[in-house]
Parts: sequence; structure tokens; C-alpha cells
Amino acid sequence: MNTAPKQVVTRFAPSPTGYLHIGGGRTALFNWLFARGRGGKFLLRIEDTDRERSTPEATAAILRGLEWLGLDWDGDVISQFARRDRHAEVAHEMLARGTAYKCFATKEEIDAFRAEAEAKGTYALFQSPWRDADPATHPDAPYAIRMKAPRDGETVIDDQVQGKVTIKNETLDDMIVLRSDGTPTYMLAVVVDDHDMGVTHVIRGDDHLVNAARQQMIYDAMGWDIPVWAHIPLIHGPDGKKLSKRHGALGVEEYQVMGYPAAGMRNYLTRLGWAHGDAEFFTSAQAMEWFDLKGIGRAPARLDFKKLENLCGQHIAAAEDAALLHELEAFLAASGQSALTQTQSALMLKGMGGLKERAKTFPELLEKARYILVSRPISRDEAAEKALDTVSRGILKSLTPRLRDASWTKNDLEAILTAAAAEHGMGFGKLAAPLRAALAGRTVSPSVYDMMLVIGQDETIARLEDAAA
Repeated sequence: MNTAPKQVVTRFAPSPTGYLHIGGGRTALFNWLFARGRGGKFLLRIEDTDRERSTPEATAAILRGLEWLGLDWDGDVISQFARRDRHAEVAHEMLARGTAYKCFATKEEIDAFRAEAEAKGTYALFQSPWRDADPATHPDAPYAIRMKAPRDGETVIDDQVQGKVTIKNETLDDMIVLRSDGTPTYMLAVVVDDHDMGVTHVIRGDDHLVNAARQQMIYDAMGWDIPVWAHIPLIHGPDGKKLSKRHGALGVEEYQVMGYPAAGMRNYLTRLGWAHGDAEFFTSAQAMEWFDLKGIGRAPARLDFKKLENLCGQHIAAAEDAALLHELEAFLAASGQSALTQTQSALMLKGMGGLKERAKTFPELLEKARYILVSRPISRDEAAEKALDTVSRGILKSLTPRLRDASWTKNDLEAILTAAAAEHGMGFGKLAAPLRAALAGRTVSPSVYDMMLVIGQDETIARLEDAAA
């Protein structure tokens, strides 16, 4: 007898009605980490049964968001709408098993039932008169297929995050699984798809917790294994209220356009509502190794932009230079900015070591790289203009002959600049301001030596001559 554990299979199943929400991104990430860390599969299903609201553009936006986050999926993207015949087949199989029945109640009859209950000031679940009707009495008319929900007792959801959740069966109605026009309902489609895809763990938002009770009845009705449930809390804004536009960006792609690196975003979203001891900064490989369902908290997580920026800064500093340049170029394209020239790319790579220190986002990194991206004559801000007074310009003018003879190593440059500062009775710090102004057009910039070494001897001397003129 084979007792080997089943391969872990998770899925992310968004509806293509808009962008990939930041909460959806975290749900996808949790599923991806759980599967990848266990050698399992991470599947992607687009729940596009709502034909009026589902759009190809929204599907494309969701895929772009997942790709930017670095979440790869196994196999083809599955369309729920394309599987509607299979959903209908299962509904009819439930009929044959006696776990569902044909309901001929019209919309008018159901509306009248609800209106009567409302008039009495009561809330009552619609109880179809066709539940136990003799098939011989069935009319030749359109019908919906309803499942036979248990009328008494309780349904227990054994949830890995929420614990045991008990729902009284008297609160669950005989829900429709196949409409009279032959289209399946969401509840049926989700269960059939998850079963057919071999999903072992359903990790999703806790707004689906009540749905789990209804879906569990379908699993039972078909005699299928119930997956492991894990309903994760939603993300709230910094004020503890449900996340909305007033809190800032809601779409995953917006965070790319704002200049956050994907590795930092993954780290932050993993840590948002999940913990592994006191670990804050970690790589994706570590997250895969550590991630489990027990580490997910029950309380809603709060978005914290300062923590996000802090983690992103650490990931920028730790990234390989070439990989960082590649992601920077993707950021420029996503945010509609001009691409780097071949020369700029080469210089960026050369100077990346100094650029990535203390930069928390790509716009901050680009601001530090201004000395690489500008061309002569360099425009200067107000502080830079002030730094280039008459005395400073004179010092820069006297420097250029010495720099022409320099070997252009950091040691040689340090010796020349330190000597020049001493000759004028100042420390190097005082000389650095006009040098920065000349080289970058700013008084805040990377190290003077880094800039000189990156842009080279000829460009450095030309910029100093421009500033001294």
C-alpha cells in the first residue's frame, strides 16, 4: 500500500474584473511560497464566469502583476468559463446521486416567499417545495439544480488559520448549483475546479470563510476529499480600517511604478500577517524554507509604508548589480520614462556599488545617479549655485592641471584633493560641496571619488572647467 504523502498543490484564483489588488498579491504569494517550499505545484485559475465584468485587459493586468512579483505558476492558466460543461456534468451527477434535486420554483414564487417573510419581520431561508417531490410530478419546464443541504446539525470547518469554525446547518440553504439556463454557479465551479486540478490546500482571504461551509457540502455530496482550508485575514490601512484608495496604492502594478523592488515587496508582503520568530529581512529562498500556515496570525495586518521602504532599501543594497540594473530598466519602462542609453547603462553598472547604498526606491537611486544621467552643461539647484562662489571656482580652476596628470585611482585622487584643501586652509569636507555641485549639480550626491572614478578623467575635468568658468 502506497502511503506517500500527496504532492502539495495550491492555486490562486482571481476574478478578472480589474487590477491585481495588493491583498490578492499577498494571497498569491502565500500560495506560491507554501507550494514552492514543499516541492509542490502552484496553479493559476482565472475565475471569468461573470462575462459582463470579466475583461481580457484585467486578466493581462493580473498576469503582469504576478510576473512583476516574481510568482511563476505551473502549467497553463486555466479559464473557469471554459470548463462550464464540466461543472454542469457534476451538477447532473449530484442529481443522480440524490444529493441534489430539480427545482421548478419560478423567480416570482421565490420573490413572493421573501416578500412574505419580510412583511412578517422574519428572515427565512427559501425552502423549495420540490426538494422531496416525486419525479413523476415534475413538469416539462426549465429547472435549476439545488443541492440538498442538511437541515439540522452543524458543519465544522477545520481551518489552519482560524481554528475550528462551526456553522449551524439551519443557516445554510439549498443553494443552486446549476441555473435554469444551464450555467453553473460560483460555488459549484470553484469546488469542481479545485477537485479536478488536484488542489490540496485552499489558502485565501477570510471573506471566503462562510463559502467554505457551502463548498464543503459539495465535496461531501460528491464523495471527494476536502482540501486543507486556510483563510487568511485581510489587509487594513495604517489606521486599522479596511484598505481603500485613501490609504494609497491598491494595485500591485502601482507599487512597481512607484519604484519598489520586487524582492523587497515579496519580503514585506510575506511578513504582512505572517511571522518566523523575529526575522524581518529575508530572501525568497529563506521565505520558501520557513513559510508555514501556523505562522499566519488571525488579526488583520496593517499596511506600513515606512517598513516597506526600509525593507526595500535593504534589498536594493543586497542585490547583485546587474540584476538591479535590469529591474531598474523595467521600472523606467513601467513608469513611462526614457530608457537608459548604452553608455548610461554601462556607467550605472560601474557605479552601482555606491548608488545602491541607502536608496530605498528606484526614484531615489536615480536621483543619486543624476551625475551619470545628466549631460553638460549641467543644470544646478540653488544649493549647488551657492556652493560655487568665487573662492570655490578658483580652487576648482587650480585643480584641473593636477587632475590631468593623475593616474585616476582613488588613492591618487584622495592625495590630490586633500592637498588642495590643505593649501587653502580647509578640510576636505568644505571642498567636497563645490566638487559635488560641479560634478552632479547638487550638494548631496554619492562620494566625490565614486563620481570621478565612474565618469572618468576627461568628463570630470570638463565638468570642473564648466563650473569654474
